[in-house]
Amino acid sequence: MRRHCIALGLLATLAGFLPVHVAQAVQPPPVILVVGDSLSAEYGLKRGTGWVALMEQRLAKEKPQAKIINASISGDTTSGGRSRLGALLAQHRPTLVIIELGGNDALRGLPLQMTQDNLQAMTTAAQAIGAKVLLIGMEMPPNYGKDYAARFAALYASVAKTNKTALVPFLLKGVADRPDAARLFQNDRIHPNESAHPTILNNVWPAVKKLIA
Repeated sequence: MRRHCIALGLLATLAGFLPVHVAQAVQPPPVILVVGDSLSAEYGLKRGTGWVALMEQRLAKEKPQAKIINASISGDTTSGGRSRLGALLAQHRPTLVIIELGGNDALRGLPLQMTQDNLQAMTTAAQAIGAKVLLIGMEMPPNYGKDYAARFAALYASVAKTNKTALVPFLLKGVADRPDAARLFQNDRIHPNESAHPTILNNVWPAVKKLIA
C-alpha cells in the first residue's frame, strides 16, 4: 500500500509540476535580429545612442539573457534586406525578427508593390524558422503626395494583417510629426539626432516586450 501511494505521488509530480520546470529550464533565451536601414544603424550618431543600442541596454536590465543582433545597414532597401535575410536567419536562428525597411524604397521612388512583396517574403522566411516578426512602419512627408503617402503607410499594415504579425505603424511617431520636429533631426533633416532615439525606442518597446514575454 505504501509503495502504491509513493508511485501515485511520483506520477502526480511528473504529470503536474515537473513539466513546467523542465519547460522553463530548456526555453531558449530571446534572440532578436534587427534588419533595418540608417534609422536603426546609428547613422550620424555616437555609437551606443541609437534606439537599437538603447533597447539592448533596457533588455540588459529587464531580460538580461536576451541577445540582440543589429544587422542594419545605412541606405538599405527592402530588396537588400530580402537578399541577405536568409543567411542571417541561418547564422543567428532568431526568435524575433524586427524588420525596419522601406523608407529608402520610397525615397528612390521604387514601386510600392515591390516593397510590399519584399516585406512579405522577409516575413514568410522569418516565420518559416519559427521566429516572430515585428514590422516597423514608416511614413512619407506630405510633399510626396497624399495618395502615395497613404498607400505607402498602408502596405505595412497589409503585410502585418496577412501574416498576423506585430506592427509599429510609424517608427518616428512623436519625432517627425511634432511642430518642432526640426530640432530632433540632424542637419540633413532626414535622420533623427541622438535626443530623438529614446522616443523612437518607446515607440517600439511595448511590442518587443510583449513578443519576448
